[in-house]
Amino acid sequence: MLPLRTLVKAGHQIELVVSRPDRRRQRRGGPDPSPVKRAALDLGLAVTDSLEDVLGVDAELGVVVAYGRIIPVAILERLPMVNLHFSLLPRWRGAAPVERAILEGDGETGVCLMAVEAGLDTGGIYAQLETDIDDEVTAAELRSRLVEMGCRLLVDNLAGGVAGLPVPWDQAGEPSYADKIVPSELQLDWTQPGVQVRRVIRVGRAWTTFRGKRLHILRATGTRSSTNAGSGQLGDLPVGTLDGTGVVAGGGDRVQLLTVQPADKRPMEAADWLRGVRPLPGERLGE
Repeated sequence: MLPLRTLVKAGHQIELVVSRPDRRRQRRGGPDPSPVKRAALDLGLAVTDSLEDVLGVDAELGVVVAYGRIIPVAILERLPMVNLHFSLLPRWRGAAPVERAILEGDGETGVCLMAVEAGLDTGGIYAQLETDIDDEVTAAELRSRLVEMGCRLLVDNLAGGVAGLPVPWDQAGEPSYADKIVPSELQLDWTQPGVQVRRVIRVGRAWTTFRGKRLHILRATGTRSSTNAGSGQLGDLPVGTLDGTGVVAGGGDRVQLLTVQPADKRPMEAADWLRGVRPLPGERLGE
């Protein structure tokens, strides 16, 4: 459930919802509102795409979730705000904490309810919840779990209103920064160990090429091989080689493709794709 719907269900009065401007659809050209705006309109709430409009409403507190912009000090001085941030701060401040946690192989993450300050995710923490990151969970699945956890944090910590918020504690430890993921980072490098290849796939929209066309790898799994581990080959197969079962040799590991999406086609089971393309002996991904 969206945090917005959670707050309304819990009985909080929402004076205004701020969301990004509508986007234009490439083909039909009509406006494409954000999920938050659609939910707000469905709930009969006022919506704007201008942050400055919050200064014109009678509100006690602003709640920020994945807004993607620094809140100006002039606004914070007139309207205090709390933020749901999807990491265990100060680990992964910034735009892509879920994706960076997966790429770096973190064993755990969480969600923080924090005070909004002028800096980038530097405020004190009111409450947090932790969760493990297993070796198969995707960024989309992990983000959905964190949203549910964040909704619980909001309900529990805002039950008594602004005055009922706990005393925040300062962040402790060396901060790390989660820069936005760029498309080049999602291009699969088959010379990397299979575990790292699979981490990129778990982030979402990972891609490689096959016969000169882009191929998205949507889901994969893998097992460690003892043959030539770390040598860049699996047996006598160069990295990136496909065989009839959809196994790719990479960095001494075996990466089993599960779901793929060829260019201009819908997602499909990798086994179905392989039956269609019939890779030749020695054909490789990424060439």
